[in-house]
Amino acid sequence: MTTDPAAEDAALREAADELAVAGQLPRFLLMYKFAIEELMTKLRILSEEFDFVHRHDPIEHITSRVKRPEAIKEKVRRRGLGGDWVSAAAALDDIAGIRVVCPFVSDVYEVARMLTAQDDVELLRTKDYIASPKANGYRSLHLIVRIPVFLSDRVEKVKVEVQLRTIAMDFWAAVEHKLSYKYRDSVPPDFAGELAAAARTAADLDSRMAALHERIR
Repeated sequence: MTTDPAAEDAALREAADELAVAGQLPRFLLMYKFAIEELMTKLRILSEEFDFVHRHDPIEHITSRVKRPEAIKEKVRRRGLGGDWVSAAAALDDIAGIRVVCPFVSDVYEVARMLTAQDDVELLRTKDYIASPKANGYRSLHLIVRIPVFLSDRVEKVKVEVQLRTIAMDFWAAVEHKLSYKYRDSVPPDFAGELAAAARTAADLDSRMAALHERIR
């Protein structure tokens, strides 16, 4: 597993500073930063321990982010969530997000199992886009979990979205996002079909690499 803790911490601190400055979105959102740090530690421990015991690291790399205040406001507006910001933000599942990229599909499910088996990780919802891909070909396993964050005067339970996918799935999703964002006003007629075909190719690559992995084992 490869991570850059310094870069991740700097990004989270930047997001936290923005949240603290935004008057309408006060410091309570720092709890999402703390929840990410808790989960990142859990995932790093699982990665190292599994690699030591089984000589195979099920996590290639991990990234994380706290949604920016502007994005939170826009999503709240689109959904028509009224009331105070705390109540509105609590209705969202993806303010804090972690993406876990694994070598193989089996690793995706194994990491999800190990993480949600921990006593202080509460699994709220699962969306398995690997078993049932989206129409455009998107594949990933999404978990909404809730974990306790221990503050100086209380314990808060905070939701985090965890996305788990293979390297091939992550490549497809990253390029699809860039293409869709850049050319959203001039998408070719056959764009959707080509994307879906590319997703099937990525899925086939996952299957072939998994078969090779099993042969070596």
